[in-house]
Amino acid sequence: MRQVVLDTETTGLEVGEGHRIVEIGAVELLNRHVTDRKFHKYIDPERDISKEASQIHGITSERLAGSPVFRDIADEFLEFVGDSDLIIHNATFDIGFLNNELALTDSHADEELQARCQIIDTLDLARNKHPGQRNDLDSLCQRYGVNNSSRALHGALLDAELLALVYLQMTGGQATLLGEQDGETSSLHGRRQHRQPIKNADALIRAGATSEDLQLHEKWLDMLRQQKQVDGEIIWDRVSNPAWDLEHGQATSQ
Repeated sequence: MRQVVLDTETTGLEVGEGHRIVEIGAVELLNRHVTDRKFHKYIDPERDISKEASQIHGITSERLAGSPVFRDIADEFLEFVGDSDLIIHNATFDIGFLNNELALTDSHADEELQARCQIIDTLDLARNKHPGQRNDLDSLCQRYGVNNSSRALHGALLDAELLALVYLQMTGGQATLLGEQDGETSSLHGRRQHRQPIKNADALIRAGATSEDLQLHEKWLDMLRQQKQVDGEIIWDRVSNPAWDLEHGQATSQ
């Protein structure tokens, strides 16, 4: 399963007022593993950057001198995205700007990203999971233990990298069960590290799930179904009170 986590920076907040994209950053998730493949471009917006926007992301017109315009990188961008799921925080904002940029090109004027990709809005996911709480990216990083100390200003690529880690934690946090190879763990930049095997597994205590555990587990499965992260039957639907057998590496009923 391939997904792309994406973020943009712009000249202002309203695409309807003629504001444009100045930066695109995207990272690839493959089977819930952050890979080394990235897309990152600074873009000449062909207009001034508002003072308010520049204070947020630190990008100035002088800094963008010599950068390509969007129509010159549109093919490369669409090739990277492909038909993968797009994971975006406050997706309405970014998709609106990206579709506008496509509409201003000659070769992709009739294309819209939602026609080729499923859009997953992590702001909606966070609001459903944490109603009444702050769900901006910084708050989610703090909530899920993602180090965002380097985020003094907004930046499309940095924010996409942080969002990828937040998304994995928010939708389960157990990458090993959902695609990572057995015996390996992943890092932000796609490097794999081998885990040491568990010694004396027979001596470990196997605890059965409580009724409260099962209720929380069912809510998590419902979230997966609603997000369409799983096609067809979920394996956990076949068993009641599942536990993980550390010795044999398979689900068994207590």
